[in-house]
Amino acid sequence: MKVKNRLVSLDSLDWAILRILQENARQTYTEIGHRLNLAHSTIYDRIKKMEEHGIIKKYTVVIDPKKAELKLLTAIVTIFTDPKESEKVAEQLAKHKNVSEVFTSLSEELLIIAKIATEDQEKLHSFIAQSIAPLSGVLRIRTSIITRKYKEENLSL
Repeated sequence: MKVKNRLVSLDSLDWAILRILQENARQTYTEIGHRLNLAHSTIYDRIKKMEEHGIIKKYTVVIDPKKAELKLLTAIVTIFTDPKESEKVAEQLAKHKNVSEVFTSLSEELLIIAKIATEDQEKLHSFIAQSIAPLSGVLRIRTSIITRKYKEENLSL
C-alpha cells in the first residue's frame, strides 16, 4: 500500500489479502500468510494499515434469517425527494436500525433507495408513515416488498 497526499493506493498483495478476508475474516495472520507464502508479520502489518486508513471498515457476522428463524419482511423503498433535501433525507434514513442500505440514484429524478427489514407489514407501514413520510423534502414513496431472494451477498473483489 502506498499513501501519498492522504490518498491510498493498494497493490496486488493488499488486494489478495482483502479477497482472502472476504472469504473468511476469522483466518489468522499465519493462515493468510501460508496462502500467500508470506510471514504472518507482513500480513499483520498490511491489515493494520488498511484498518488505519479506513479501507477495512469493520468485521461482521452475516446472519441467515431463515436458519435463525427470524421472521422478517424486507422491502425496497424508493423515495422521491426535493433535490435540495435529498442528502438530508438519506442521512436521516441511514440512522435507523431497520434500514440496512441507503443509496441515491440520478435518473429522471433524484431518488433515494432504501432496504428496510421489519417484523411484519404493520411495522413496515408504521415505519414509512412515522419515519420517512414526515421528513422534509419527501415528495412521494414507492414500496416494493421482497417476496423471494435469489442472491444476497457482499460484492467479491
